[in-house]
Formats: sequence, C-alpha cells, structure tokens
Amino acid sequence: MSLDNTNGKLVRMANQIATFFKSQPEAERVQGVATHINKFWEPRMRKAFFELIEQGDAGFDPIVISAANIIKRPGSPSQPSGASEHVDPAMLEAGFSD
Repeated sequence: MSLDNTNGKLVRMANQIATFFKSQPEAERVQGVATHINKFWEPRMRKAFFELIEQGDAGFDPIVISAANIIKRPGSPSQPSGASEHVDPAMLEAGFSD
C-alpha cells in the first residue's frame, strides 16, 4: 500500500512506540502501546489510525495491530463525541463539564 506523507508519518510513529515497548516485558507491550496512543494522540490522529488499520497492509508492527483492539476510537462510548481528552466521563454522566 502506498501511503501519503501524513499517513506514512502516522505509521512510523506508531511503529516507533511499538519498538520502544519491545524492551518491556511481553505481557505489557500491547497495553503499553495502546495506553500511549490513548494518552497522547488526539482524536484526529486516532481516526486516521483506524482508517489505516481497516484498509490493511499499512505497514504497522504486529504489536500496533494487536493494540488497535484496545485503542479508543474517537467518538466511542468510552469517549463521547466532542469531549475533550481531559474530561472525566463520570463527570459528564453526572452533568458536570469543564
């Protein structure tokens, strides 16, 4: 699959995260990649990530592909659409916002 510059950078960044976590115990690798992406990638990046995952053969490391199962999709119930990354979902349910 031929990737444009932006998508190529996204794949490269995800694979660099996976490379770092290869130095961690095997049981922590997939969760570590997912946690990092969930914390530091904005929703637009995660949206593009899932589009590439769904297209297949983007060149992602197998650890990244496994992590995709636990990475939050933008707008998923675990992160309401339009909610900022730092808002506690429990606060949203209680009617609070920042």
